[in-house]
Amino acid sequence: MTDQILQVGEEHHNVRLDVYLTKVLANVPSRTYIKRLIDAGEVRVNSKTAKANHKVQTGDSVDIHVAEDFQLSDLKAENIPLDIFYEDENLVIINKPSGMLVHPINQYQTGGTLVNALLYHCQQLSKVNSDIRPGIVHRLDRETSGLLAAAKDTQTHVRLSRQFEKHKVFKQYAALVEGHIAFEEGLIDASIGTHPRFHDRKRISYDEKAKEAVTLYRVRKRFKNSTLVDLFPQTGRTHQLRVHLAHLGHPILGDEKYGKKEAFPRLALHAQSLGFAHPIKGDYLEFVCALPKEFLMPPENQ
Repeated sequence: MTDQILQVGEEHHNVRLDVYLTKVLANVPSRTYIKRLIDAGEVRVNSKTAKANHKVQTGDSVDIHVAEDFQLSDLKAENIPLDIFYEDENLVIINKPSGMLVHPINQYQTGGTLVNALLYHCQQLSKVNSDIRPGIVHRLDRETSGLLAAAKDTQTHVRLSRQFEKHKVFKQYAALVEGHIAFEEGLIDASIGTHPRFHDRKRISYDEKAKEAVTLYRVRKRFKNSTLVDLFPQTGRTHQLRVHLAHLGHPILGDEKYGKKEAFPRLALHAQSLGFAHPIKGDYLEFVCALPKEFLMPPENQ
């Protein structure tokens, strides 16, 4: 497949971009391949990057560029140290450090991720999402630290994914936020949608395309100019906790997208607890890792 410029015909009006390209392009290995192209920014609609679920319109110009070295599966195992919190024959729980990508984000960044490390550590990983995310059931933002589960086999992956989808997984985060939250505990119920200007950000939105998002919070400790809070997401939207805290007027310290990056040396968000029924054995498991020491020493206390 070489570089191409396509014009959307009436027969494909209002069709998803990834579906449209799968239908009209010759020699396409799979829809997953197309999605990787789109996620890598190699597809533009009317000269603008778009997401896989973007609906093309009659007359739209679609530009596709495929780098010579673009491959569907080019992941390599790398001997990167991991903090293994729990492991059995079906799954592994990692305490991910801040700054580590969970999986590659495009064809130029294929190394140094948690996936690369898992490929080296585990003899096998689930083949669900095996092109760039083998074994990955859920994810954490690059700058977020804490507990993350990976599946070693397909059955474990599918069953655990269903628990996430049905909101049966217990998740508790700790965050250091700007200022003093007025109440000791509360609920943030505000839908989240795409940002009109920045494709890598979200925002509170009330239009029909926005997705429901609910977060419970509880104050753990108050400092002079910041507050340490426990966060309990009831839904799993992208950047949910970061957007919700910013909406509350107390952005998470160190957040370059929704707050002030210079306020803290890293994003002060940590996935501290994770609980679910073992996908194969059925026993309830709950894991709690230590709070990063820097969360107890905000800038005003140093």
